[in-house]
Amino acid sequence: MPIQWTKEVDKYKEEIIQNLQQLVQIPSVLDEENTTEEAPLGQPVKEALDWMLTQGDKDGFTTRNTGNLAGHIEMGQGSEIVGILCHVDVVPAGDGWSYPPFEGVVENGRLYARGAIDDKGPTIAAYMAMKILQNLDVSFDKRVRMIVGTDEESKWRCVDHYFEHEEMPSIGFAPDADFPIIHAEKGIIDFDLYVDKKLKDEKAPRMEMKSFVSGERYNMVPDRAAAVLIPILDQTYLLQEFEEYLKENDLTGNYYIERGDLTIELYGKSAHAMEPDNGVNAGLHLLTFLERFELDVNAHAFCQFAQTMLHNDSRGTNLGLAGKDEISGDLTVNTGKIRYSKEEAYFGLNVRYPVTYDMEKALAALTSMLDQEKIKIENIDNSSPHHVDGDDPFIQTLLRVYEEQTNQKGELLAIGGGTYARSLQKGVAFGALFPGRDDVAHQKDEYIEIEDLLKATAIYTQAIYELACLK
Repeated sequence: MPIQWTKEVDKYKEEIIQNLQQLVQIPSVLDEENTTEEAPLGQPVKEALDWMLTQGDKDGFTTRNTGNLAGHIEMGQGSEIVGILCHVDVVPAGDGWSYPPFEGVVENGRLYARGAIDDKGPTIAAYMAMKILQNLDVSFDKRVRMIVGTDEESKWRCVDHYFEHEEMPSIGFAPDADFPIIHAEKGIIDFDLYVDKKLKDEKAPRMEMKSFVSGERYNMVPDRAAAVLIPILDQTYLLQEFEEYLKENDLTGNYYIERGDLTIELYGKSAHAMEPDNGVNAGLHLLTFLERFELDVNAHAFCQFAQTMLHNDSRGTNLGLAGKDEISGDLTVNTGKIRYSKEEAYFGLNVRYPVTYDMEKALAALTSMLDQEKIKIENIDNSSPHHVDGDDPFIQTLLRVYEEQTNQKGELLAIGGGTYARSLQKGVAFGALFPGRDDVAHQKDEYIEIEDLLKATAIYTQAIYELACLK
């Protein structure tokens, strides 16, 4: 009699929820200010990795810690490896949560926590799929290896280090995106635009900008921005205009005076950088507002660049980067970080470009254009696009499993997000966000539907069985 995957998963419902609650209670945000040899990305990130590997040890799997940056949990036998690439690091929680972001509150059929859908919920689903198969005592003709990363939300140092020391799976999937199946991922490039601050005021400004801060990550739309100003004349008009700007743009903000400096704060909406239009960029809004005033010449040039080249231009048209293809859609640009101080001034951009896009050529053109404005491109970090042919038997197997478990037609998708699937020669992203569900990754009140968590577990259990087990 065929295995009833959904019924098998239901036996583990409480354990799945409890495991996820324990994992999300670890605030595994990158902490580069407090690193050690044992915790190269900070202690909370290391704690999350240790938790996963300890679970693997308890459940009888083979485990390995690779340099405290990544690790794996393995079962089965054979020369080939089916990889499952997950990550346990999360982006900062941000403000405005209705539930504690690192508790795992279950309410109205949902589990709320930072990392619930990206990527701790899917990680637990895939891990429990492995445990269910092990307890069913099925026979394997391949090894199944869950690779646990710890730096997916930043620089991918974990998988880079891991594959310098460990085998590359022949096929694999990352449960870190959308169902049915993602066979194409855009290229992702981060870089900073450093603005020259050597301009001299020809006349006394009405106001100086002492500092400006917005954003913590390239891959997030910043939901808060703060400018510290030195008002040389009465600031009443400025604050009246600020209130009007907030009202016109349906925004909120705040201001206060401390030691003679005026601080203005503006609040937007965070979102994943793969679609900046899903968020409201607080930094670009605040600079656009300030651009209308008589700031000191360097601050005005900084604000003007933001207003004319970046604000309300998520497709990179003003920078000359716009492009699209049929496989993966539009190029997108997110201004994830903005910094302005006495020492430096820069914009940190995250650009996601189509699989057929010539980024080298586009970057050369952008460099030439910005040179005329005395703006330098620095700190380039580029991850090339990834694409697996939709007719590949591996992809067709995953599509069939999805269709059998959901009774829905499967289709091939392309995304602007970057998953660990691109680390493999033949890897795809496979869940765990179902069609029609809101994508709340990187947002306040992030959650996963309990129903979807269990359904994803059933899909992963059958998928691993089809890919790695003797029938």
